[in-house]
Amino acid sequence: MSIDSLNWKILKCLQQNARMSNAEIGRRIGISSPAVNERIKKMEDAEIIQGYTAFVSPFEVGYQLKAIITLRAFMGMLKPFLEKVKTYDEVVNCYRITGNENIVMEVVLKNRMHLESFIDQLIIYGETKTQIVLSHVVKHNEIKPVD
Repeated sequence: MSIDSLNWKILKCLQQNARMSNAEIGRRIGISSPAVNERIKKMEDAEIIQGYTAFVSPFEVGYQLKAIITLRAFMGMLKPFLEKVKTYDEVVNCYRITGNENIVMEVVLKNRMHLESFIDQLIIYGETKTQIVLSHVVKHNEIKPVD
């Protein structure tokens, strides 16, 4: 599916506010609400739009720490870890990466004791490095057209 300039305008609106109505999007970009709906449906079917979500502040719901943890898996432990990581409630995002480490995770934790306990669960799979997040510099930056 090709993404023309109108589709990019729709995507921009949805990335700014996924709850924006089709009528409001149509007003902003100059097409009818049914036309917006049809374009959104086609982009969903093509998996360009992969879902809609609410961003929840971990700190406002009781978590005191956010951390980035990298894991360098021990020989033979990467595949078991890739299955196990899906079960950890602490993990917000997890990526398999290139380089010395195999995995990078964004995690939320209640406190330092929770962090220690979580790391204890990880070290059977490999060596970890942990960085505590101090602040969020870029939040959910929108995807823009490829030049």
